[in-house]
Amino acid sequence: MYPPHEHSARFASGPGNYIPSSVQFATVRYETDGPVATITLARPEAANAQSSQLIEELDRAFDAAAADDDVRVVVLAADGKHFSAGHDLKEILAGEEHWAAMRATPEGKLEHEQVMYWDKLVKIRDLPKVTIAAVQGTCSAAGMMLACMCDLIVAADDAKFSNPVLRMSGVGVELLVEPWELGPRKAKEFLFCAQTLTAVDAERYGLVNRVVPRAELHDTARAMANEVALVPPLTAQMVKDSINHMVDRMGQRDSWKYHFALHQFVSNTPTALAKAEQRKQGGMAAVKAEQEGGARG
Repeated sequence: MYPPHEHSARFASGPGNYIPSSVQFATVRYETDGPVATITLARPEAANAQSSQLIEELDRAFDAAAADDDVRVVVLAADGKHFSAGHDLKEILAGEEHWAAMRATPEGKLEHEQVMYWDKLVKIRDLPKVTIAAVQGTCSAAGMMLACMCDLIVAADDAKFSNPVLRMSGVGVELLVEPWELGPRKAKEFLFCAQTLTAVDAERYGLVNRVVPRAELHDTARAMANEVALVPPLTAQMVKDSINHMVDRMGQRDSWKYHFALHQFVSNTPTALAKAEQRKQGGMAAVKAEQEGGARG
């Protein structure tokens, strides 16, 4: 779909241990500094909306970090004013890009969302290294879903968390993270009322670990990464796996699968299909009207 990314490489000791030492992409940046890899969403002109290219490149960047034995912690950051406004709806509405065009049928929509959303997000959640999201500005819908795949979240004081897409039909985004992050009752209010949480509220509800001034976001995330990097790699991996195993035994992965199945069903009902057609006709103005009409923070 996209031209292969350019990279230089080095080989660690041991057969077949291929590690990219620098990777160049168009929509993300990948950099390493000692034990910390930083992956930066680099579409600030589009509020870091997640296009197919960005999702593919983000996946390859996380692969590079996972393969590098020198990397112990991964920081996920974003250029510009906003962390991520969600999926690139302009691309989906146009229907011309490969994955967007597949959405014309229920089977194609399922394959698109399974491969590009479900599989790649859960892969980040299960990365064998500790991940830290550094969030500023808008963190909405798929942007919030992406941030919540990370083990830790540092938020700038201007960060705002939202998921207003229930008003667009479907059942929200592909992985329903809110009940696990906010608790069932607050998650219902957040979703049904299309609320926007400030960074302070997000910390109060347990969605983020720390809130810092915007100017200190990068340094704070890096300082936290340096602290985590002091933990021996195998210890960090096993503790992360143990905690993920605990929430999976509580039903997280199964509930995500159940929600994903419901999402596929509801997205193909007459109501949802009619709304999708209205969006195609009205473009992003129609999307904005759906998401923001009557919403309160």
